[in-house]
Amino acid sequence: MELVVARIGRAHGIKGEVTVEVRTDEPELRLSPGAVLRTEPASAGPLTIETGRVHSGRLMLRFAGVKDRTAAEALRNILLIADVDPDELPEEEDEYYDHQLMDLDVVLEDGTEIGRITEISHLPSQDLFIVERPDGTEVMIPFVEEIVAEIDLEEQRCVITPPPGLIDDRAEIASARDAEAADAEARSSEAASSEGASSEGDAR
Repeated sequence: MELVVARIGRAHGIKGEVTVEVRTDEPELRLSPGAVLRTEPASAGPLTIETGRVHSGRLMLRFAGVKDRTAAEALRNILLIADVDPDELPEEEDEYYDHQLMDLDVVLEDGTEIGRITEISHLPSQDLFIVERPDGTEVMIPFVEEIVAEIDLEEQRCVITPPPGLIDDRAEIASARDAEAADAEARSSEAASSEGASSEGDAR
């Protein structure tokens, strides 16, 4: 099985080094010196990692044959891909590989559908699920214990308990606006009825 483990960023310095956006929980395994990775597009690879280091919270890599900044810049935005046994599981019980989480249905505890995981972003501070909503919009869900209540691989779903404001609540806002408009219309009708009654009384 193919696993996207990183995306190459901008060149760093003049000796062929590049920054990478890590997309794996195991960079020490997937992105270590000597690792041979396929690429997307395939014409850019395969690439062999020559050196790796962390600088200012970012992983820097140098690939064999990439000797200067011009060659490094040519690799920008290329995806790095590792071949992973689909039956391979992380050592820790509460850890998951990206391919296990991709396409999981995201729901609230009451079963309300939120969307589907289409991408996982590995940031220095935390991991984020990029979730595509039924209307095509996207929402970012932090992969933290306080929000992700359950990962059920058998049922292919992710249960979340988001804090207020995390999920796009345009439907709730629209509903509230509709209710407010209906209330205003009702008050207007009552006012009109009262005026009509007063006029009728005056006529009598």
